[in-house]
Amino acid sequence: MSWNDERVELLKKLWSEGLSASQIAGRLGSVTRNAVIGKVHRLGLSGRATTSRMKTHRPRQRMANVKRAANKPRFAVAGNPAVRGLFTGEGEAYVPPAEELVIPVAERKTIQSLTECSCRWPIGDPQMADFHFCGKTKVLGLPYCEHHARRAFQPAVPRRRERTEVEMPIAITSAVPAKERA
Repeated sequence: MSWNDERVELLKKLWSEGLSASQIAGRLGSVTRNAVIGKVHRLGLSGRATTSRMKTHRPRQRMANVKRAANKPRFAVAGNPAVRGLFTGEGEAYVPPAEELVIPVAERKTIQSLTECSCRWPIGDPQMADFHFCGKTKVLGLPYCEHHARRAFQPAVPRRRERTEVEMPIAITSAVPAKERA
């Protein structure tokens, strides 16, 4: 159906009452929500009356006000299963080296000479002639050798706020008075 004067007047009335475009389309029949929106725009209708639903806005609780369970971790602690073994009791913690591994010239890999089992740790500036990749045998499931995997995937350090929450109860619950400890 086309827009006749009667339908336009009904549209204006329903729009001023605060009905949605979908509700108006349902009442008018044989017209879509988008057609109602287009006609409202072409007529320049604005200043809709607020509906009772609009007046009863319920403010949402802010996340800062919601108390998180103290013992519930914020993030998963499982981590990457391919790297997990590098940081558990199986290996020692990574200590950053004073300098990069020195790869002999014969063992250096270019992008063309990398194989499926080569470490892909880049060494040097890609715009320089001596740029190369580590090329040592990589750890299964990772793109790097063990040395570079330890460097790339370091264990998460507890946040300062969480660290103080954990440390404070230990100091407070000490059964030995301060005079005796000294």
